[in-house]
Amino acid sequence: MNPSTAFATVVVDELIRCGVREAVVSPGSRSAPLALALAAADRDGRLRLHVRIDERTAGFLAIGLMRGTGLPVPVVTTSGTAVANLHPAVLEASHSGLPLVVLSADRPPALRGSGANQTTDQLKVFGSAVRLFHEMGTPVREIGQVAYWRSQVARAVAVATGARSADPGPVQLNCPLSEPLVPTEGPDWPEPLAGRSTGPWTAVHAAAGQPAAVSPGPKTVVVAGDGASQAARLVAEAGRWPLFAEPSSRARTGSSVISLYRLLLQASELAGEIERVLVFGHPTLSRPISQLLARADVQVIVVSPTGSWPDPARRAASVVTGMEVTAPDGTDWLARWQAADQAARPEIDKLLADGLSGPSVAALVAETVGADGMLVVASSNPVRDLDLAPVVPIRTIANRGLAGIDGTISTAVGAALANAGPTYALIGDLAFLHDSNGLIIGPDEPRPDLRIVVVNDNGGGIFSTLEQGDPTHATHFERVFGTPHNVDLSALCAASGTSYTLVQTADELRAALVPTVAGVDVVEVRISRDSHRPLSQSLVDAIK
Repeated sequence: MNPSTAFATVVVDELIRCGVREAVVSPGSRSAPLALALAAADRDGRLRLHVRIDERTAGFLAIGLMRGTGLPVPVVTTSGTAVANLHPAVLEASHSGLPLVVLSADRPPALRGSGANQTTDQLKVFGSAVRLFHEMGTPVREIGQVAYWRSQVARAVAVATGARSADPGPVQLNCPLSEPLVPTEGPDWPEPLAGRSTGPWTAVHAAAGQPAAVSPGPKTVVVAGDGASQAARLVAEAGRWPLFAEPSSRARTGSSVISLYRLLLQASELAGEIERVLVFGHPTLSRPISQLLARADVQVIVVSPTGSWPDPARRAASVVTGMEVTAPDGTDWLARWQAADQAARPEIDKLLADGLSGPSVAALVAETVGADGMLVVASSNPVRDLDLAPVVPIRTIANRGLAGIDGTISTAVGAALANAGPTYALIGDLAFLHDSNGLIIGPDEPRPDLRIVVVNDNGGGIFSTLEQGDPTHATHFERVFGTPHNVDLSALCAASGTSYTLVQTADELRAALVPTVAGVDVVEVRISRDSHRPLSQSLVDAIK
């Protein structure tokens, strides 16, 4: 067995021992040993392999798989620009705390700086975005290599999952590999390749943290940002406090949820009475929440089990690992918010009942998915539209680490494969076009059951609701921010063999959402960008 094959065999085996069950590969020559080892593990049923021709798509496919399973996912690339194409996914994984394991194949160090083909400096190419970088030594035939390979893989996975730090995120193992890059005949390896019989080479256990006690008193609200988890809901219900939960918080359920919190913060007098905010997860969705967290008259307490925490306004009074409520609030504080929410809902529903708009489409999709279904939602307008829906699926997935629109289709495909059941995606036209390569799935690859609903307003609709969309900036708005593209989405879907439906009314959308989700299909809903700004203002006016 040659050194590169031995290395790949051991690395893949140790990854599986460390909990890896899904892996993603993009084709290349230098990465051949790792690709072949993963393919063999897939054949033996030890993990499931996914192959994508585009490294950016591969990276976001892994993001979706991790969001769906919670397990680490390795991505294998060849050397050169292939590695750099993972950078957007690495950044998303870093800011979302997802255990992405980058195995970047490389030429041996002696070839760097020589002009050798596909050779560049891959050392720390992702900078501070990774929790750990390590360059594996070029494999050589000598005793001690197996322990080195296995211990380093176990360490990398432990760091990626935050086993000790409680701060999960991406890691990179740069893997210089020498030829031959495919299995060859030769002498046996000088030491056993097998790992430990008990599991990982190094078992890493979590460090304990003590929760902090919080008592009633100040008028308190609980803000649940992306990835907050049910911990936010439990605290809100124990304290009888209003819960402002973003769609991807995994906390938007239970008796404390205020579904129209975003509008109420802009238009209700209740907002001015808030004295304390308990922050869970990573809130990124709305300016009213950002403004609340920046208020000098509000005490902000951040609950973060990791070594990092969100505090963009620099107003956090304290950061705690967890939280225990000593007693419930005995006033009518929660009841007043609930009454305001219930009173506002009919007015909002009445405004959205006339024709198709972003919020009405989001509400219909969420209703179809159901409270327990899986929904992947894109950044920009779709996630904000979903935030206004009366019901949001608890398993809502969104790339809110950096809130980018890139890789959304690939993320949805990965989440659907992890879900192993019907999955829906709600995305805008620019996000759809940005990742249309995500529709390309090879004939031998596992195929998801995924319905993609594209809200097509022919450009950057969100900008019309921001400062740039004010009529005073109309001279350059359409070209610079509106960015119309006039793309025929049906033709694009036909190129990849993806089933496509165009709907023009709410009834047509309901009918398109009813059939069983089998394979990948696309439902396009065309709406006008011109309606976004007046609709946003009308929603706030209705609350007032």
